[in-house]
Amino acid sequence: KGREEILKVHARGKPLAPDVQLKTIAKSTAGFTGADLENLLNEAALLSARKNLKAITMAEIEEATIKVVVGTEKKSHVMTEKEKTLTAYHEGGHAVVTYYCPTQDPVHQISIIPRGMAGGYTMQLPTEDRAYKCKKEMQEDLVVLLGGRVAEALVLDDISTGASNDIERATKTARAMVTKYGMSERLGTVTYGTDNSEPFLGRDMGHIRDYSETTASAIDHEIKSILSDAYKKTESILSAHMDKLHEVARYLFLNEKMTGEEFKEIMSRPSLPPEGNPAGPAVPGTA
Repeated sequence: KGREEILKVHARGKPLAPDVQLKTIAKSTAGFTGADLENLLNEAALLSARKNLKAITMAEIEEATIKVVVGTEKKSHVMTEKEKTLTAYHEGGHAVVTYYCPTQDPVHQISIIPRGMAGGYTMQLPTEDRAYKCKKEMQEDLVVLLGGRVAEALVLDDISTGASNDIERATKTARAMVTKYGMSERLGTVTYGTDNSEPFLGRDMGHIRDYSETTASAIDHEIKSILSDAYKKTESILSAHMDKLHEVARYLFLNEKMTGEEFKEIMSRPSLPPEGNPAGPAVPGTA
């Protein structure tokens, strides 16, 4: 309701087409700040102006939402066939793993067109506002983050630098689980280190360590253990649903984008038995 009221304020003076319902936009933008919502409507207005439209339609709202979340599309970048194959499997890996992790928000759109700093993206939209996260959800966050790297390793028998941001985020999440949220059974319900950031002074001193080398080593070991468990879970999911990974990657290779509905349609088809799986990957450039 709060987001809907904010949208009403920023929608003043902007002509909206009949298909644009602020209540619908509010429901699909859980987690957006007031500034995000303002940017969304401003971007949608710019897009409609470029198209010489008399009013903003849901198509512009959709495009603006993705731009706010992921960044600007880099249409000038021409991808090689090898890059397209790699990105199709990388993003397909994220998406397929998400589908089989019950705590995760549904896939809203997948793209292998570079945006912002990303070579592609798998976008999830929250279905509800959350004030906190549970351990199970954070564990599955790690599994999803590693989906791209694991897909590369399984299908292409190689790994790329494209997973660097995923690995960084996964490591930060695992460290927070251990040192901030007391989610490690081995190290107990304890907070390790102090957060010494001073945002109002423009300073961020980072995480200050106030524990021994022995404890630091134990923390590092636990982080690696959590990430190793997540990797194995990701590997297990993708190995069991390799036919779906190939289908999603092939669609992305040919079409570059996939909506959440198109993704669900592929995932809801009956899975092929192991003997009925394709003899090899379904995307050019794979072995």
